[in-house]
Amino acid sequence: MPEPTGEPFLRLSGIRKSYPGVVALADFSMEVRPGEVIGIVGENGAGKSTLMKILGGVTEPDRGAIEVDGSVRDAFTVEDSMKAGIAFVHQELNLFENLDVAANVYIGREPRRYGFLRLIDTDRLHAAVQPLLDRLGASFSSTTPVERLSLAQRQMVEIARVLSVDARLVIFDEPTSALPVAETEKLLEVIAGLKAHGISVIFISHRLHEIVESCDRVLVLRDGHLVGALHDDGIHHDAMVKLMVGRDLKVAYAPPAVPRGEVALSARGIRTSTYPHRDIDLDLHRGEILGLAGLVGAGRTELARVLFGIDRALGGAIMLDGREARFASSADAVRAGVFLVPEDRKGAGLLLDLTIAENVSLPNLAAYCRHMLVSGERERARAERSRVELDIRTPGVTIRTGALSGGNQQKVVLAKWLAMEPRVIIFDEPTRGIDIGAKSEIYRLMRGLADNGVAVLMISSDMEEVIGVSDRVAVMHEGHISGILDRAQCSEENILRLAVGKPL
Repeated sequence: MPEPTGEPFLRLSGIRKSYPGVVALADFSMEVRPGEVIGIVGENGAGKSTLMKILGGVTEPDRGAIEVDGSVRDAFTVEDSMKAGIAFVHQELNLFENLDVAANVYIGREPRRYGFLRLIDTDRLHAAVQPLLDRLGASFSSTTPVERLSLAQRQMVEIARVLSVDARLVIFDEPTSALPVAETEKLLEVIAGLKAHGISVIFISHRLHEIVESCDRVLVLRDGHLVGALHDDGIHHDAMVKLMVGRDLKVAYAPPAVPRGEVALSARGIRTSTYPHRDIDLDLHRGEILGLAGLVGAGRTELARVLFGIDRALGGAIMLDGREARFASSADAVRAGVFLVPEDRKGAGLLLDLTIAENVSLPNLAAYCRHMLVSGERERARAERSRVELDIRTPGVTIRTGALSGGNQQKVVLAKWLAMEPRVIIFDEPTRGIDIGAKSEIYRLMRGLADNGVAVLMISSDMEEVIGVSDRVAVMHEGHISGILDRAQCSEENILRLAVGKPL
């Protein structure tokens, strides 16, 4: 792979941005050379998002200079950023569900037919998009409606959109947060291909092994300050973590070896709409964390939706403490003590415009009522207890939930369920887009739930997480459980073999 050469085409010098009471960036400087892959890491709130907004022209710095090809300016507009050849793959998806993949990739730039009406040339549109999807190894076509795609597949559409633009610098903001192993490896190959063609990349990821694998150098942010830069062989996990948090930090994975309790939830012969002819059999015990692994499209999230009552099973039965449970809706599951922390916490787990207190009370408003009216005092008291117990980092529980970092938002989702005495909790991608410090806290909370007798089902595409956190691992392949591994059997090789349908 060729090393970056030439003079920097982009320079940031002394960039500073502050908000009331918070310095988001303090005198930040960096250079970008053609064909260079720069990793930017830091905990949530370190300043990464502010930096990206400045580069995208969305936010204007308080002071500093931005230089592109020798031309210096105080700030970018969005148009300036686009003209400079800067393109983004955002963590938060921005797609139109009612359109197909090709229309989303070329939205606003569609090829037109000649003639008075200038209609969209759909043949040229799909001919341009399909090779991009093939390059990414996508399992769907340019004609697929976006509403039919999973979260991971929608992320691939965002990446295809960026590849369709003649960019000089591509900024990937947590692009692999929803992608499993195979798709992640493909994306890292795409980044290497961009580098080989002289295109620069800024890669932001909480998955530090991806940074090690793909980056030429790494800039580390902490509390708005650039606290270090790592190069070549100096880029390794422990060095990044120490700079990020200001101390040595080891993620506490290994669960204690405790005997499993009684079966809390059983699935017998469950069939989902995605795989109507495949049965799912699964037992989840009290006091255990059962990992659920598999490739994208294996049916893990579909199973979670059935267990939580969002979707109806096409066949089979769900047993709760040995008795059949019929969930006509998620409200029935909640009343039974079965809760879901969804993979898309912002879209399906929270109302971002409501306060922390309002989100915590929302699933069980009756418990906070006084004289038929919701008591704000009771809401705030319960939320304040959750803030202390879960270490939700916020000035107060009346703060808008959308203003919190990803890790703290995940804690709010968890807080609303913990206030209702859970029997079973399903975590779908629990640490997606969360920094390493917050991950440790989420793992600690999950283990605490299991130790208190709660049955925990964890769906994750992060192989290290699955192996490190789970007491047992169930692996899905094309709509059924292809194998269940005890902790001693859990290895990446064993999980991947089962995930592709091969016996151990």
